[in-house]
Amino acid sequence: MSESRTLPVPDGLDGMRVDAGLSKLLGLSRTVVAAITETGGVLVDGRPAGKSDRLLAGSWLEVTLPEPERPVEVRAIRVEGMEILHEDDDVVVVDKPVGVAAHPSPGWSGTTVIGGLAAAGIRVSTSGAAERQGVVHRLDVGTTGVMVVAKSEHAYTVLKRAFKERTVEKRYHALVQGHPDPSVGTIDAPIDRHPRHDYRWAVVAGGKPSITHYETIEAFRAASLLDVKLETGRTHQIRVHFSALRHPCVGDLTYGADPALAKRLGLSRQWLHARTLGFHHPADGTWVEFTSEYPPDLASALGVLEADY
Repeated sequence: MSESRTLPVPDGLDGMRVDAGLSKLLGLSRTVVAAITETGGVLVDGRPAGKSDRLLAGSWLEVTLPEPERPVEVRAIRVEGMEILHEDDDVVVVDKPVGVAAHPSPGWSGTTVIGGLAAAGIRVSTSGAAERQGVVHRLDVGTTGVMVVAKSEHAYTVLKRAFKERTVEKRYHALVQGHPDPSVGTIDAPIDRHPRHDYRWAVVAGGKPSITHYETIEAFRAASLLDVKLETGRTHQIRVHFSALRHPCVGDLTYGADPALAKRLGLSRQWLHARTLGFHHPADGTWVEFTSEYPPDLASALGVLEADY
């Protein structure tokens, strides 16, 4: 059964977009707020408001909230190609294949890392939301590579704090179009949801601070292979930052990559791989580091570029 809330717009939300303001006020995602506005569920002074309309302090808000979603069930389904790189009493480190989500979510019917671990008989921490138990960080469905999952409650607490405090070292390899100049550098640009496309993110003034360090490993005729170190971990951060520099990840059509180049290299997703992951082990603080080799599709694309010389 849906729920309605009626309240004045607080002074702190004056001038904000409806989707951003209600997200902050009600604790909902901007995507959910946008969906509510599309069905006429947000009224400002009795009139339907769009997601990009601006809020005015003191105006009267009427919001019809959607019915709460049922918890997403974790289905124990074996994940083809998911390799266990390391396992002990506290953590399990996996090499995530392409097309696999980190955990279940509404609208996702494919395989997940958590479901794959369950199918393999590996029990993870019970900390976190039901569908995300043990998950301390995520990789996009289309991104391959190293991912750690907490098995013990202690490990979950320690690793969540480590990711928040940025003491974890996350290194990616990315193949981007063209040749970034300089060949070694830092991208410091805030990221938030794209103002017009909810499924995308963008460099936006006032967004969350986002810092990406990169170094060119090898320059090909049409693209450059980069070693990328993330200082922050925003959604789609590498993809957004290099797209903003007009050097999108090869194959990343969502963020402006050349479809002709992607086709020539045989890519059906972005060339982006979580190469290494290092962290202080929750058990004794010892520094540990794990590495993932390139999967066949990414290795094959590099082979085509190398043959161009």
